[in-house]
Amino acid sequence: MEDSRPEFLRMSPAERLMPQEEMLEVPRQSSKLIIGVPKEISPQENRVGIVPDGIALLCRNGHQVIIETGAGNTAHFSDHEYSEAGAQIVFSPEEVYKSDIVLKVAPVTLTEIEWLHPKQTIFSAIQMAMQGEDYFRGLLSKRVTALAFETLRDKTNRLAVIRAMSEIAGSTVIFIAAEYLASLEYGRGKMFGGVTGITPSEVMIIGAGTVGEFAARSALGLGALVKIFDNSVYRLRRIQNNLGQRVYTSILHPNVLLESLKTADVLLGAVHSLEGRTPCLISEEMIKQMKEGAVAIDVSIDQGGCFETSHPTTHQSPVFKMHGVTHYAVPNIPSKVPHTASQALNNILVPIILEIGSVGGIENLLKRDFGVQQGVYVYNGTLTNQFISKRYNLPFQDIGLLMAAFH
Repeated sequence: MEDSRPEFLRMSPAERLMPQEEMLEVPRQSSKLIIGVPKEISPQENRVGIVPDGIALLCRNGHQVIIETGAGNTAHFSDHEYSEAGAQIVFSPEEVYKSDIVLKVAPVTLTEIEWLHPKQTIFSAIQMAMQGEDYFRGLLSKRVTALAFETLRDKTNRLAVIRAMSEIAGSTVIFIAAEYLASLEYGRGKMFGGVTGITPSEVMIIGAGTVGEFAARSALGLGALVKIFDNSVYRLRRIQNNLGQRVYTSILHPNVLLESLKTADVLLGAVHSLEGRTPCLISEEMIKQMKEGAVAIDVSIDQGGCFETSHPTTHQSPVFKMHGVTHYAVPNIPSKVPHTASQALNNILVPIILEIGSVGGIENLLKRDFGVQQGVYVYNGTLTNQFISKRYNLPFQDIGLLMAAFH
């Protein structure tokens, strides 16, 4: 009768003690990917997820890039530039959505969800506060893997896309504020900053994160008087160290906030919430105390806004006046400078895609890269974001456990 025991156990005691061959792990083969870049259909989105230089790099590594005609026009990247870099230009979004990986900037729409297919990987923003239950149920039914820009982390465990876009938004909002502060219709006809012999304009920043830091840098560079408020002494100390100079800082105390609002020319809301909606920190009564022609920019509008008087506006109609204060509340401020913002996105996404190819697929990368793993909110049709699960009462699985079970 044939011995069914493993070969090692069938050896004699002496043979078992002899040196055996080492069983080494067989290295995973790299895979060639098809990456699709559709044209953004949201009128508020001017960015594109990849630029011609990024496509050239992917193609040199053996990958194929399919891009919808006109996808880069609003960011000033032409079809000719993409074609010269090695991309295949197609004329319908359905062709793009046949790719292994789809790169978008705005969230996938309900129409675009219909074009998805199982085992596909989607990179895009999620804008959680603006989505409904149908959106997430649609993604789950397609059994795709979806990664959100908002939770994607780099090797230093920082929110990679959020930080890059926050740097751009922080710098850009100061120039937006300067434009409207000088406006005769919306502002005070006042130059942003200061000149010799004239009191400088006052800028009040709520939030000492990346947006607040880069806004403060730009405002200080133009000679403005900057006041920064946050509920964390640690963040206030850090921003002073990063700025390299002493600036006015304060904890979010209502009385102190109100006194500063009365003299502020510009109010910036730069509060970021790790989960869900941002808290409302500036009430309507507080806005009423501001000067006629002051400018209030709510950068936090992406997450619902931190001013009670805010409501989302568009790039075509970006401002409205309430209680004499000009409000600017466009959700995606980096889209105002799409050429720069697209290059920043490209610098984050292209290395991730190259790594997906080199390790043999998205599953292998998620097992070894915790930062990219944190970007996943749907994995092969399974919801892995606990906040979404609680909000819509949908089944949830921890992504770490799913990866531990993956072989």
